[in-house]
Amino acid sequence: MPKRIAGLTDAKVKNAKTTEKSIKLFDGDGLFLLVTPEGGKCWRLKYRMAGKEKILALGVYPAISLAVARKRRDTAREQVAQGIDPAQVRKDEKIASEARRANTFEKLAREWLIRQGGTLAERTRDMILRRLIKDVFPQIGAVPVADLNARLILERVLRPLEDRGVIETAHRIRGVISQILRYAVAIGMVERDVTVDLRGALPPVPRRHMSAITEPAKVGDLLRAIDGYDGSLIVKCALRLLPLVATRPGELRLAEWSEIDFERAEWNIPAGRMKMRQPHLVPLSHQALAVLNELRQLTGSGRYLFPSVRSTARPISDNTLNAALRRMGYGTDEMVSHGWRAVFRTLADEVLQERIDIVEAALAHQVKDALGRSYNRTSFLKERRALAQRWADYLDGLKAGAKVIPLRANSV
Repeated sequence: MPKRIAGLTDAKVKNAKTTEKSIKLFDGDGLFLLVTPEGGKCWRLKYRMAGKEKILALGVYPAISLAVARKRRDTAREQVAQGIDPAQVRKDEKIASEARRANTFEKLAREWLIRQGGTLAERTRDMILRRLIKDVFPQIGAVPVADLNARLILERVLRPLEDRGVIETAHRIRGVISQILRYAVAIGMVERDVTVDLRGALPPVPRRHMSAITEPAKVGDLLRAIDGYDGSLIVKCALRLLPLVATRPGELRLAEWSEIDFERAEWNIPAGRMKMRQPHLVPLSHQALAVLNELRQLTGSGRYLFPSVRSTARPISDNTLNAALRRMGYGTDEMVSHGWRAVFRTLADEVLQERIDIVEAALAHQVKDALGRSYNRTSFLKERRALAQRWADYLDGLKAGAKVIPLRANSV
């Protein structure tokens, strides 16, 4: 290897004086120090690419020392030897860095929400966006997605929620952030979902049970109270229908007339409104059809079964049915509208002694057959029709004060 002519020393660089014109102090292999009249000292590299002379900036002295400048020169010259233009590499790195800074978590999160399309109900999307705006964007919204790590998410987002005592919300937000980061992985923005490293970092969610009356005689009292409800007739119809169908209150209040098939006595709930994102078919008893026919005279010309009093373009609020129960004297520790599902499951199992897999299918829970396959929306339809009618007859009996359990249909 030929011996290189001695170039600059630390002392020469440090003591370099300014002149009226810029001067170049060469070190060797194209590296030189540019000393400007204003006193600036800048490292530059002269090289040739495709027969054309080029100059590459390597940094400013003293932030970049002579030793570091030589390392940068050597790296650049290795690139040139491989046919790679170091100036283009620098340009590409700058573009990538700017793109990285622009790809903030908030930008990604909003893009992810938009792309959910019909996979999330509108109400769910709105709720997620509210949570992000309130508890996430102020803390990490401006952070580039590539810079996020588990500790940052934990300390800035989740610990403050834990300190507020909203453990369930903290877990839900961690789940949302995880979905967003999995989307980032899919589009090549990051390598992995860092929230995986947060497993076990939060305390478990305290078990919470929906208040429900499951004593048959008290269920009868509640049904009679509903019949005597003196509020809105639309709300009264919802209160009467919910025990008969045992759906989630949110699924009922958002029900649309286009989903009701009176001829087949069925209510077809679309997947977007179901918790498990699977369409659900609800067989309708004679009693449920009677309520719907009465309600159709009031709201059948509109979109929703249960429109808001303020605007027929919106359904009743998610608190309407619980507020009606409070008005009837039932406290939150005694009965909530969601509790009708527990009433149905408990009494259909323990009193009517129905097969639990049919009861679970009626509740749209994820039940599987002997081979592990999930039942679809029409599974056990014949049995569920019989159960829906037997359940409605049983509720009529409870309301009338009867103690006789209706016989199971022969076809079941």
